[in-house]
Amino acid sequence: MNLDLLAVGPHRDDVELTCGGTLIKAVDDGKRVGILDLTQGEMGTRGSAELRAQEAERARALMGVHVRENLGLPDAGITNDDATRATLVQMIRRLRPRVVIAPAPRGRHPDHRRTTELVRDACFLAGLRKYAPGEHEAFRPFKLLHVIAYREDYTKPTFVVDITAQFERKLEAIMVYGSQFDGLTQAGEVYPNGEPLCDIVRHHAAHYGSLIRKQYGEPFYTDETMEVGDVTALGVPTF
Repeated sequence: MNLDLLAVGPHRDDVELTCGGTLIKAVDDGKRVGILDLTQGEMGTRGSAELRAQEAERARALMGVHVRENLGLPDAGITNDDATRATLVQMIRRLRPRVVIAPAPRGRHPDHRRTTELVRDACFLAGLRKYAPGEHEAFRPFKLLHVIAYREDYTKPTFVVDITAQFERKLEAIMVYGSQFDGLTQAGEVYPNGEPLCDIVRHHAAHYGSLIRKQYGEPFYTDETMEVGDVTALGVPTF
């Protein structure tokens, strides 16, 4: 399988919250898109792993994402050790994504921080032919991106994706997770401010959208240098 874009999240619903609009936009543009959840969310305070699996599948279908896989790592116990890296490497080689989205480099939940390191290391190791040889040939993704989470506002994004046309579908996919979010005013890295969760998500997207003169946006960061083919095509006036 050759994916154009793969978003990796530690828990079911993390991807929808952070970069769901970008995934929907890629699907709208005819790209092959996938989601990889690293755990089943069995340590969640609300709901169950089985219920979250059902919600994740409904969200996948709603977004139009082509494939959704689960690595089955322990919730609240993700580690970046050799065995875990080798497991993720096999998945990357099977899905062969050109671009990979990982969580922000910092985060309150240990699983989020460790996922970032794990994904970064596995993307590199997947390209080493002699590392963890298996059924699939060595493959290294072209680009690794980090989606900036709600508590990462101090990180200046490298770029922001306009998700204005996709935002309502993103919000609908988030609210599919009724076991996690019904009646809540926070979720994971989303801190409460007295408003319903969906309003916080909307305001977050509106903030980043305003930075590119759009209604809604999703922010991304990358350590890597980005190529610009045509400087006259760059968007967003600064004056």
